[in-house]
Amino acid sequence: MGLGSRIQKFRIDNGLTQEQLAEMLSISRQSVSKWEMDQSLPEIDKVIMMSKLFSVGTDELLLEDEEIKNLRPQEIHLGSIYLIARDFEKSISFYEQLLSMNVSTRNCGNKFAEFYFDNKCLALMNEDSLPGHHYEGGDHKFVLNFWVEDLSKEYCRLKELKIGEMTEIEKVNEGYYYFNVFDPDNNVCEITGGYNLSEEEMNE
Repeated sequence: MGLGSRIQKFRIDNGLTQEQLAEMLSISRQSVSKWEMDQSLPEIDKVIMMSKLFSVGTDELLLEDEEIKNLRPQEIHLGSIYLIARDFEKSISFYEQLLSMNVSTRNCGNKFAEFYFDNKCLALMNEDSLPGHHYEGGDHKFVLNFWVEDLSKEYCRLKELKIGEMTEIEKVNEGYYYFNVFDPDNNVCEITGGYNLSEEEMNE
């Protein structure tokens, strides 16, 4: 969708005729018509005026949707909260009573148990199952799990910010990749999301 089509769309969405928009911008109807047919371009002051009239950013008028998406930071979503349980069975019993509900799912290997409530997941991780996994090496007792659309993009963003120690992107299984970033108290924020392997990684 070009600039002219976007101007036309926003004009129609706001219930305006070409004449009405032209009057608001102190220009001729023919000028609006030429913009919408991509026969001429509006001056920057008119773009700013239209962005205010349509209640959109100037980037939404001037840029393609894909360009806008690339400019804006991607959203990061809270997935699960992992509690590292030293006494796994006792912890399950505690949270079943605290939350007045039975455990929602439980891994058959006694590695983790999950409680789903308030559209979130509280997962108990059995400390006995963690050696060799990615939570060893600290005294933290909980892990915040976040997910993003593009894991590589988020990795580069946080690496550039230098907000804390980070691991490399690692693979758990074919559909699950993650990296960790540690907060000032050495608690783990695990970031997961969509990850496309490079040709070099695929050949390894």
